[in-house]
Amino acid sequence: MTQSNEMPANETPANETQDTAAAPLTWHDGDMPYSTAFGDHFYCQTDGRLECGHVFLSGNGLPGRWQDAAEFRIGELGFGTGLNACETWRQWKQHRRPGTLLNFVSFELHPMRADDIDRALSRWPEIDVERKALVALWPDSPEGRVEIELDNQTHLTVVCGDAYASLAASDLSFDAWFLDGFAPSRNSAMWSAELIQSVFDHTRPGGSFATYAAAGFVRRNLIAAGYQLERRPGFAGKREMLCGVKAMV
Repeated sequence: MTQSNEMPANETPANETQDTAAAPLTWHDGDMPYSTAFGDHFYCQTDGRLECGHVFLSGNGLPGRWQDAAEFRIGELGFGTGLNACETWRQWKQHRRPGTLLNFVSFELHPMRADDIDRALSRWPEIDVERKALVALWPDSPEGRVEIELDNQTHLTVVCGDAYASLAASDLSFDAWFLDGFAPSRNSAMWSAELIQSVFDHTRPGGSFATYAAAGFVRRNLIAAGYQLERRPGFAGKREMLCGVKAMV
């Protein structure tokens, strides 16, 4: 995608000399991160935190499913600002039982810098505790596998690099998936038939997915992979979102 060298008045560069491996971004309206690589915002402009609850948590039957699990593993395509991880951690702390464990594993091509994560999440006082903890533990130069012990019942892994190659090399299986790549029209590779099939293959029987995306080719790829699909009303007036499950064997 060709990017214009002109920057709108309400945007500021994140870092003129930023490492090309880091997330290339600018800022809209003060603290709204915008990807210059994909031409899309990192989260819903209405309220990304509430969208996380509506789409990714509720769409995967959470927090209810946590009550029956000693260990629960969430996979995510697109770590971005860490918003979904922070909101999920916040709700997990409210609902978890003693001795249980949440593993949150996210796949991210362009990991953000700690100060950019801090700025992007600062608009939500509800996740101040989680934001500060994440930023304090985030490495200066995230690469490879970033492993963070958020607390003694919550472990975060961010796998930096190509999602398809990283997932194909993984032997993990997941209870739930947050499919949160940039919009299909902006980043079709994140919604390809090959990647969606790999997501399905790394889903435990009875496991689930949820996504804000409802494009026709995304829906077809999910069905072709083997998911039992459900359409639900989307967030903030969006007509549809998608969720589904992998049948029990």
